[in-house]
Amino acid sequence: MGPVLHGLIRLQRVENRLRAVKAKLARCRRRILFQENQLRTLQNELEAKQEEIKLTRMQSDRLELELKSRDEKVARLRAALNMAKSNKEYSAILTELNTAKADNSKVESQILDLMKNVETDEAECKEIQTKINEQKNRLEEVRKESETQAAQHEKEIAEIQVEWDKAAKDVPPDALEVFKRVADNYDGEALATVEQVNESAELYSCGGCYMGLTAETLNQLMTHDDIIRCGSCTRILVLKETQDV
Repeated sequence: MGPVLHGLIRLQRVENRLRAVKAKLARCRRRILFQENQLRTLQNELEAKQEEIKLTRMQSDRLELELKSRDEKVARLRAALNMAKSNKEYSAILTELNTAKADNSKVESQILDLMKNVETDEAECKEIQTKINEQKNRLEEVRKESETQAAQHEKEIAEIQVEWDKAAKDVPPDALEVFKRVADNYDGEALATVEQVNESAELYSCGGCYMGLTAETLNQLMTHDDIIRCGSCTRILVLKETQDV
């Protein structure tokens, strides 16, 4: 291998460091997003529970109005019972009165159940609000910590970027463009070393995708300074230091 491939190897080393720090920076930002999502989930849960309480109260209010109307009916039936003129009329009114009272009792039970649900939901709201307050504190802690780390990573990225630019100057423009395209496809890993699978049979493979390579490929890399790409994964093939003799 000549200066072009050696230059790409140096550039790959810097590229790996650059992407590693960028990954750390991305993790810092994801930590904040995760905590924000946790807070948003709790807030949505609280809003849903409050809406449920609102609907339950509305249902209870409707039943209260219905019960008031039923109580008025019971009062009228009681008055009519005292004014009954015959046993038949009295019996009929009494039956209707008992039915109305039974219906009222059912409505009262429904109202009581609804109010119990409201109490339970309100208690849950308090618990959720407590979790929200705790999550807000957690978010603030993570944000401060992550912002401090992010500032350090951004500084390191700027420093490594200078190294990258310097290393890139040692690579011809056309080779650099190939490197960038392949690096984007493989999360920065644009190069792949030639691996020897079997010494006796002189079998070789791409260190990136493990597909077989010919001995001729190895010879070309040892005697030329051209970019040779794996026919399977398209990575740029290079020799190990022990092979580059």
